[in-house]
Amino acid sequence: MTSVSLPAAGAAKPPMLRGGRILLYVVLAAGAILMITPFVWMLLTAFKSNAEIAKFSWLPTELRWRNFVEAMQTAPFLRYFRNSLFIAVGETLFTLAVCTTAGYALAKLPLRGGKALLNYFIVLLMVPFQIILVPLFLIVKSVPLFGGNNILGQGGIGWLNSWWGLIIPLGAAPLFTFLARQFYVSLPDQLAQAARVDGLGEFGIFWRIMTPLIKPALITIAVFQIEAAWNGFLWPLMITTSDEMRPLQLGLAIFSQNPAEIQWPYLMAGTALATLPMIVLFVFAQKRFVEGMANVGIKG
Repeated sequence: MTSVSLPAAGAAKPPMLRGGRILLYVVLAAGAILMITPFVWMLLTAFKSNAEIAKFSWLPTELRWRNFVEAMQTAPFLRYFRNSLFIAVGETLFTLAVCTTAGYALAKLPLRGGKALLNYFIVLLMVPFQIILVPLFLIVKSVPLFGGNNILGQGGIGWLNSWWGLIIPLGAAPLFTFLARQFYVSLPDQLAQAARVDGLGEFGIFWRIMTPLIKPALITIAVFQIEAAWNGFLWPLMITTSDEMRPLQLGLAIFSQNPAEIQWPYLMAGTALATLPMIVLFVFAQKRFVEGMANVGIKG
């Protein structure tokens, strides 16, 4: 019998492996630099004066902290922040309520045609949002008994320029339903069967037994949805006509209304302030977010 000797713990790695790891680090470092460069440029531009913007320079000669104050005073940013926060929280709560119940039904309930319905959700994942933009606009405009519409959805504006139109249409996303379904599939059926034997109803099983076990999925869905709602621009641009309803991303456009005189320091300062909440959110939710993404698999 021949014995196989294992390499010692402190043995040197082959040159090929060392070279491959060095190449990997170089590629990752280059990718990180490419990703962080626009963000650094935004921050540096936020501290510059208009004269420094006219000529190319990386570092500002003076850190103009007053650019942030003046940017907040030029536009009603507190209102824009409030609107974006309301939209993000509303969409996220609606998404968690709808997508988790739909995902649980697809994963654990004996639905007739459930497999075909799951395939339908998978197909929807490949449909770009821009394709459904116009039909979605017409549906929102024709909601009956809202915005002056009659029972047939005619005569008014429906949910246009309203919180309903900003929150509800983008709340039920196929991606989040599929993601929730994948986590529910990973849970053992014995938990639900034991709860049924104890007399717990189906909603109780969903709410008290199953959903608390998929906290990483809930945090992952929440982070994705908050980020999408916070950075939303195209949909609010289409359905809002009042400055009172504008979210933050639309409010930033006030600094670029005149293409010949774009206020770059104020625009970059406002953009930096708009980015800060998302950075804080990811820092606090990073552990659960990464755990949720790592546990997503194609099952059942």
